Amino acid sequence: MKNIMFKNPAPGLLLLASLVLSIGLTSVHASPGAHGPNGEHLDQATAPNTAGLARLPDGSVNVPKLAQRRMGLRTIIAPETDASVTVQIPGRVIADPNASGQVQSAHGGRIETGPKGLPVAGQAVRQGEVLAWVRHHAEPYAQAAQQAQRTELRAAREVAEQRVKRLESLEGTVPRKDIETARIEARSLAERERSIGASLDAREALRAPVSGVIARADLKAGQIVESREVLVEVVDPARMLVEASTPNVQLGSQLDSANLVGLDGVKLQLIGAARALRDGVLPLTFKVLTADGAMLAVGQPVMVTAALKTRRKGIVLPAEAIVRSPSNETVVWIKSGSERYVPQPVQVQPLDSHTVLVTQGLAADNRVVVKGAALVAQIR
Repeated sequence: MKNIMFKNPAPGLLLLASLVLSIGLTSVHASPGAHGPNGEHLDQATAPNTAGLARLPDGSVNVPKLAQRRMGLRTIIAPETDASVTVQIPGRVIADPNASGQVQSAHGGRIETGPKGLPVAGQAVRQGEVLAWVRHHAEPYAQAAQQAQRTELRAAREVAEQRVKRLESLEGTVPRKDIETARIEARSLAERERSIGASLDAREALRAPVSGVIARADLKAGQIVESREVLVEVVDPARMLVEASTPNVQLGSQLDSANLVGLDGVKLQLIGAARALRDGVLPLTFKVLTADGAMLAVGQPVMVTAALKTRRKGIVLPAEAIVRSPSNETVVWIKSGSERYVPQPVQVQPLDSHTVLVTQGLAADNRVVVKGAALVAQIR
């Protein structure tokens, strides 16, 4: 074979080849004014993030104006003020003993339905209303003895009534006092017979002790119940109490006002503090003042925010302005520029269900995000 020898290409050809290669390896830019098939401008560079949301290396975030409007961000410059020092103490809802009661059987027996059927939880009842009946049952030997006594009394009553009739037929010849004595003896035997008969067929009425709502009912038709067993509990939902507990025995004298966390409109009034510890803590009893007490249930665990008489300086903010950072640190977002937001660690204490007091970390001239802070914290 002959060796094929290539001559050196011309310099112009090398320049042309390098231009073609560079065009293939780099992105193609359209000429000014070029449009795509859908009318889009091809000469505008496409942004990597259409929303423009980004978290910067220093932890702050960039939020464009359009995104701020979509997210509904709102900021305020909150002035420094003084507010009551608050503490949170756990508690539970209890029934007011003056507006609640229990239904129990005095002797026990078998349950029978009442005039409106058996009561159920949540049913409204009136004081004195018959909820159910308890049919008493005696032991077989005691019942047999009562029946025998009833038979003897019936026979004695019949004999006494016949004697009364005979004496009345001899009225005028028999002393009147003998006739009256016979009548009294017959009536006495009839009353004793009636009493024994009532005891054999006796049933006890279970009545509502107060007007309100049935909180608990453990009744079934034919159920055998024992004496002093709690069968029904009735409470007035408009009159509830909250019992809280604290290890600070001086807290009762320092309280100014109180409310429940997470329940809007429920205000509490301190009735008093106990004078004896229970399991190492001091019970505090509060009265629910508002009609919203109907939202509460007996035994419901609650958190009481109690405001003390002492006051402390700080910045009052809505509770939704406080969020958690990725490191689980309590922060607020401060607007440091037109599109830049910076997280600021703070120390807070709750004032009520909607507001908190920032005690450290903020200055009076900081513009704080009070609405949409949770959305800003999610930007990655």
